[in-house]
Amino acid sequence: MTIKVTVWGENVHEQANEVVARIYPDGMHACIAAALNEDEAIEARAVTLQDPEHGLTEELLEDTEVLLWWGHAAHGEVRDEIVDRVQARVLQGMGLLVLHSGHYAKIFKRLMGTTCSLKWREAGERERLWVVNPGHPIVQGVGDYIELPHTEMYGEPFAVPNPDEVIFISAFEGGEVFRSGLTYKRGNGKIFYFRPGHETYPIYYDAKVRRVLRNAVKWARPEGSCWIDSCPNVPPEQAPDPVVVKGEGLHQPGEEGFK
Repeated sequence: MTIKVTVWGENVHEQANEVVARIYPDGMHACIAAALNEDEAIEARAVTLQDPEHGLTEELLEDTEVLLWWGHAAHGEVRDEIVDRVQARVLQGMGLLVLHSGHYAKIFKRLMGTTCSLKWREAGERERLWVVNPGHPIVQGVGDYIELPHTEMYGEPFAVPNPDEVIFISAFEGGEVFRSGLTYKRGNGKIFYFRPGHETYPIYYDAKVRRVLRNAVKWARPEGSCWIDSCPNVPPEQAPDPVVVKGEGLHQPGEEGFK
């Protein structure tokens, strides 16, 4: 069974910036989806901010096992009801890969519960992403590090919660370091933040970056059954052991309760 993947792209810079349009003539989202589809075990499609419902309809999300998210200039244009929809699917078990400037995406900030801020500099400097845990599934086939000749610098402190695992630490030409690959679990879903991907450099053509994305999709795919978090009211007669109702209650039988 192939892993059903959706790549969500903001698709703004590709239309407004001639450098980005030249590097990614079909859009960054299409390039990322093509990288994933190099693996026969993955079936990736791409949608964008401009599509109806930002491309993230309930039907599509229900048919998505792993969602990749790339955004930068238009985080505020993503409608809150779509963020609610994506969050619900992550909690149920859908994997989420957040790429580069997606650290400021509404969905990532909500799932992290922090500002997700950082230091940055756009100077085309060299970056080495050092592998912290060479046994992790995400880094198989990568080697000791990934070297990118020209990137945007992200620097610590990175205002995110302590991760479950640190997968990469970046060292930049200017001296800064950054936790560039982080994993989290939220509800039943796995999350991987992966830093590289500034749009004015051909980073998503790099063979090792593409391998990490494919590995991460396989790592993030759902495990077990879908978890629907519904907070049900369990009647006394359905308790595992007999229960005698005592005293007065706030809720009437069958009420859903307050949320």
